[in-house]
Amino acid sequence: MKVKGTVENIVYYNASNGYTVLVLKVDKHAMSVVGNLPAMSVGEIIEVEGNMQEHAKYGEQLLVNSYTVHAPKSKEAVIKYLSSGLIKGVGEIIAGRIFDQFGENTMDIIENKPSLLSRVRGISSGKAQDISTNYSKIKSMQTQIMFLQQYNITINTAIKIYNVYGNTTIDTVKQNPYQLIDDVEGIGFITADRIAQSMGISIDSPFRIRASVIYCLRDSAEKTGNTYEKLSDLSYTAGQLLKLDLLDQYSQLFDDIIGRLVLDVTVRVFDNNDDKCIALSRFYNTEKAIASKLVALNHSNTTREDYQPLIEDFERVNKIKFHLSQAQAVSSALKNGVTVITGGPGTGKTTIVNCICSIYASQGKKVELCAPTGRASKRLAQSTGLPAKTIHRLLGISSNGNTLNFTYNQYNNLPADVVIVDEVSMVDCMIMNSLLKSLANDTRLILVGDKDQLPSVGAGNVLADIIKSDVCDVKYLTHIFRQEQDSLIITNAHLINSCKMPIINNTNKDFFIINKQSGEEVFDEVCQLITNRLPQWTSVPANQIQLLGALKNGICGVNNCNTTLQKLLNPHTLSKQEYKLGDTIFREGDKVMQIVNDYDMEWTRIGQFGVIESGSGVFNGDIGYIKSIDKLNGSIKVVFDDDKEAEYLALDLYNLQLAYAITIHKSQGSEFDVIVVPIVSGPPTILNKNLLYTAVTRAKKVVVLVCNKRVLNMVVSNNYIALRNTLLADFLISEDSKYGKYVQ
Repeated sequence: MKVKGTVENIVYYNASNGYTVLVLKVDKHAMSVVGNLPAMSVGEIIEVEGNMQEHAKYGEQLLVNSYTVHAPKSKEAVIKYLSSGLIKGVGEIIAGRIFDQFGENTMDIIENKPSLLSRVRGISSGKAQDISTNYSKIKSMQTQIMFLQQYNITINTAIKIYNVYGNTTIDTVKQNPYQLIDDVEGIGFITADRIAQSMGISIDSPFRIRASVIYCLRDSAEKTGNTYEKLSDLSYTAGQLLKLDLLDQYSQLFDDIIGRLVLDVTVRVFDNNDDKCIALSRFYNTEKAIASKLVALNHSNTTREDYQPLIEDFERVNKIKFHLSQAQAVSSALKNGVTVITGGPGTGKTTIVNCICSIYASQGKKVELCAPTGRASKRLAQSTGLPAKTIHRLLGISSNGNTLNFTYNQYNNLPADVVIVDEVSMVDCMIMNSLLKSLANDTRLILVGDKDQLPSVGAGNVLADIIKSDVCDVKYLTHIFRQEQDSLIITNAHLINSCKMPIINNTNKDFFIINKQSGEEVFDEVCQLITNRLPQWTSVPANQIQLLGALKNGICGVNNCNTTLQKLLNPHTLSKQEYKLGDTIFREGDKVMQIVNDYDMEWTRIGQFGVIESGSGVFNGDIGYIKSIDKLNGSIKVVFDDDKEAEYLALDLYNLQLAYAITIHKSQGSEFDVIVVPIVSGPPTILNKNLLYTAVTRAKKVVVLVCNKRVLNMVVSNNYIALRNTLLADFLISEDSKYGKYVQ
């Protein structure tokens, strides 16, 4: 069966596999269409071929086998297409005016006679040219995009591919579809292999096996943080992916491929504890470079000067008395080239940083403070009263397409005498290497963090490996200072970290456990707490109370909680504009989070004395609110916590998600006045005491755990830590053996 119609509504869209449910208007009738389709836009005209099926719940549906996209012609279709976000500066109102002026010739006018667009009210000659330019870019993509769509690649991903290869997309993909894995973010082996198989590439093609090896190494780094794998483990994993026996029938071919990858310096093969291992060269070289620079810094800046008088001066001026461990940490940071200061909440890390900064400032030294994320750097600035930046900002990041560049690097060193990095547990090996390359050999480096927090999302285990190597001086803070009377947040955080159940008493005012049995009961309680009871009791607005979830899916998962809390806290009204993207509705007033680093996203904000500041870069984990949705121009403005205002077009919205609920992993480096944590049964590899400890330490004023106490006990007693395969500790020990002992 073949039908042609206009996309009336996108009911459901799954970005991970392209599965779509849409309403297609055929003549005057509506038809339900399902299948793997690209990210369609409302208003597009598509011709689909498939079979009718009867769904038990939704009735008759057309299951798509193939499809073709056509340019829209009717007024309704043109308006919906132009205002879908694909063409910058055109919203529903402007689109309607354009069609009223030019009718069915609209698309031809935009493409070939753009100057005529200035006849339309609200379109200047400059904007007319912009509209035409944007549409022409889309037209130039069409052949390339349509080629990719036949392989069930979403339009968003297809555009990413086109942005990398341009008009050579078809030739590149035909020559070696596995090249997509290396060059295009978000393209995995399954997608590339599907294209390759449809082109007739054999299952034992060297191209295919090579791609699987690189993909498995990269996937291991991205998902588990490993920087290397045992060669035997890799051959098994790659064999499962390829559905080939690389340990027997194809073992020689596998060995040949590994040999070629070694020769072209893509991978390194080495012995480690009697195991033959393999690593992507970029990770191997990165960890080796980190070790070399850290050890060099550590041994280049040692001194035996006595700083005790200066420490006592700081104590006297600030009317405090350091614990011995604190004083030793300050002294180490002043004496050694590299110092690690690690401790949990309330152990005085901020006071130590303030003392270090004060003493260095009195000596005329330039100190730079930084942290991995925007929210963490903002916290650091607030707690110290000193300027702080993200590591990326400190290094002067810029991007050129898919390539990131830093102003400060090994050729142009950062102008700083001392660099202090907070929340260092979040720092992966790639950004640590970039930071170290920017430092002159006489720069002192102070790494501050909590070794018991969750490790970095990216590859490596930097903080843990530095501590494990025992190469740099590590100061452990165990004495708790920041503990107000009747407060249990910090006490319970340390208990959880010790695999002990948190304390609850009748006089407690900031730590609560609400016992509920089922997931449904937990979910209902969480919603009531956030919408009614906690705002009344804490005076914190409901949309500022943060739900931290362990999982994305399930009744208490972040996705379901976001959908429900949006309905409760920011319901649909006629006065609020909305934008639908797949199964997510973005609404004016919604709390949202950026989920990837976008170094090119431009922003503005009002700075001191009303001066308008501008810049670029919105980062993973930044939280803000939708200020406005402009259907005239098809744009959404988001104001983030640091008052940066950024404008999102439709395709940018894939980088945003609702943030009434966020995962505990995404909360790292942040603090919230009040947090609510639903806990239900789940995988023990995820639900462990480190995860809960990280969640609890995000709260400043109130923590509420909603859970079955039996499940809570299981989580608290679960000391599982996924070990990462990394080389940094070994490299540090080896590099340090070339030097004499450092000063402590």
